[in-house]
Amino acid sequence: MPDGSKTQVIKVLGAIDEINAADWNACAGNDDPFVSHAFLSAMEQSGSVGADAGWLPQHLVLEDENATPLAVVPLYLKNNSYGEYVFDWGWADAYHRAGGRYYPKLQAAVPFTPVTGRRLLVRQDLNPEKQRALQTTMIAGLVQLAQRLEVSSFHMTFASKAEWQLCGELGMLQRTDRQFHWLNDGFSSFDGFLAALSSRKRKMIRKERRAVDQHDVSIRSLSGSEIETRHWDAFYRFYRDTSDKKWGQAYLNRDFFSRLGETMANNVLLIMAEQDGQLVGGALNLIGGNTLYGRYWGCLENFKFLHFEVCYYRAIDFAIETGLKRVEAGAQGGHKLQRGYLPHPTYSAHWIADPGFRDAVARFLREETEAVHEEIDSLSDHSPFKRS
Repeated sequence: MPDGSKTQVIKVLGAIDEINAADWNACAGNDDPFVSHAFLSAMEQSGSVGADAGWLPQHLVLEDENATPLAVVPLYLKNNSYGEYVFDWGWADAYHRAGGRYYPKLQAAVPFTPVTGRRLLVRQDLNPEKQRALQTTMIAGLVQLAQRLEVSSFHMTFASKAEWQLCGELGMLQRTDRQFHWLNDGFSSFDGFLAALSSRKRKMIRKERRAVDQHDVSIRSLSGSEIETRHWDAFYRFYRDTSDKKWGQAYLNRDFFSRLGETMANNVLLIMAEQDGQLVGGALNLIGGNTLYGRYWGCLENFKFLHFEVCYYRAIDFAIETGLKRVEAGAQGGHKLQRGYLPHPTYSAHWIADPGFRDAVARFLREETEAVHEEIDSLSDHSPFKRS
């Protein structure tokens, strides 16, 4: 234990189901659906995550003297860099050319999910000082595990800013990137949001929404028991179609979506488009404590502006109606900016075993970080909102 008064033990689990769901969730909390036991279990039980997928579970659990979990970390041993969205392919290639072996590596993350959240999951009923002490212990445990497994590196991706800062204080390398998020500034309606935009952007969005109405496509937002098997069947077709076109492979299988519907239906928001009785497109969102997380989108036909309507505008509608504070619309997409989604930094931290390689990566990160900050500043200058 950090104060040395009691015994604590760190265990490595080969599957999320080796820990009781209630114990895991006592550490994960209720605000972030992606680190919930149900979500991570759906990944593993469906086979979307595992050795064959290059994500071998190695979850860390810190227990007290009574074998009560105090902290947990979703952790994976990886033999590739697929499905991470914090790109280190260049690092792997450079280390390989220098005669090193980059894979396997350890990754504290949610597979295939570029969503910011806590990674050092400490029981929420503990005071802040105790939580920080446990997080420090877990970081030390993660580094020790990396050394014991003789991996090249350990990475914590899409971490919270507080965790990122703590990792930096403890000597890990810090990396920054950016995403586009929509913030609810107390809007009472979509029109209230539009009123905060410049006239040109307001007209653009209204024009796009009118164009979607002309497609004779009906759009429904579904959650909980409203989501039927036929909706999941259709959405999986949309997901596969988009994956095949953009990435060449689908990380998630059909069974994952079934399990998601069975165990987390109330956290799911499916926005589905239908024409002439046929489901033609849709977007999957997950509902958190104060955030709506946009995840996947697909459409079998080309309906102009339908993507913006289903993925962005309906998400804003839902956030306003339910009082959510934020919409995170996933990775990439500079086109989100003019639709009210502003640039926000994302954070990752990295421990590298080889001192020479670590120094090289540190130099790269200094230059990259400066470029990211400059990009965020530049993008912010093009905000669609009215100037104060």
